[in-house]
Amino acid sequence: MKTHNLAAALASAIAAGVILHHGSASADALDAIKARGTLVVGTKADYRPFGLRDASGAIVGFEPDLAKDIANRLGVKLELVPVVATNRISLLTEGKLDLVIATMNITPERRKLVDFIEPAYYASGVNALAPKSQHLHVWQQLRGRPVCMIEGAFYNAEIKQRYDPVIVSFKSTNEVYSALKGGTCVAVAYDDTAIIGQLQNPEWQDYEMPLSSILVEPWGMAVRLGETRFEELLSNLIKEWHRTGRVQELEKTWHIPASAFADEMHRRYLENQ
Repeated sequence: MKTHNLAAALASAIAAGVILHHGSASADALDAIKARGTLVVGTKADYRPFGLRDASGAIVGFEPDLAKDIANRLGVKLELVPVVATNRISLLTEGKLDLVIATMNITPERRKLVDFIEPAYYASGVNALAPKSQHLHVWQQLRGRPVCMIEGAFYNAEIKQRYDPVIVSFKSTNEVYSALKGGTCVAVAYDDTAIIGQLQNPEWQDYEMPLSSILVEPWGMAVRLGETRFEELLSNLIKEWHRTGRVQELEKTWHIPASAFADEMHRRYLENQ
């Protein structure tokens, strides 16, 4: 009988320990950040103006500024870690980052690995880079005309079907930009946020991004699966950014053209306050 009671008590203790462990795990990220006194955020350092190195080597930009806002809200220091598309999720899931803010589109496949914070904080689409002398205003002006694109890009078929340009394919961005400057095509169809960064270089002062972006997809901040307290805090902060116009303010700070996404989210959360 005593042996049975001892075994039962041991089993109960183990079960309680498991429950306690899992209960604390859900709070690990937020508690660990505050205990550490530092928020570790993965962000781009090579994607002007959303994340880049300044003259001193520090990472600055639109997304680092959002990360600073989060650190300030938590009352902790900020550590920015440069990431690229191939390692941003793995560094997060391995526990080397608390949060990723790195121009990451929300996809079903990625949702299996990380939790995305709702609502999205920004979005990107497809646009055209063209000489100002082309006087482009609408996508339909590309019909039957040569347009440079990256070979295998997901939007090539869609643009072909909608606007019927003559697609001239290249394997790299450097090749498409060179072809545009050489007059091989009248425009380059590419990610609008990448074009924004390109246009901030003086050598592209005679070019523009004149069309309305299409195929717009949201960007999500990502945390490890199950970090519900941290997710709630971030969700509320993003809603506040949209309501107060913080995202639009940062667009102006970093010379980013006003986006339809930011304007729509501002209206939505201003109405719902």
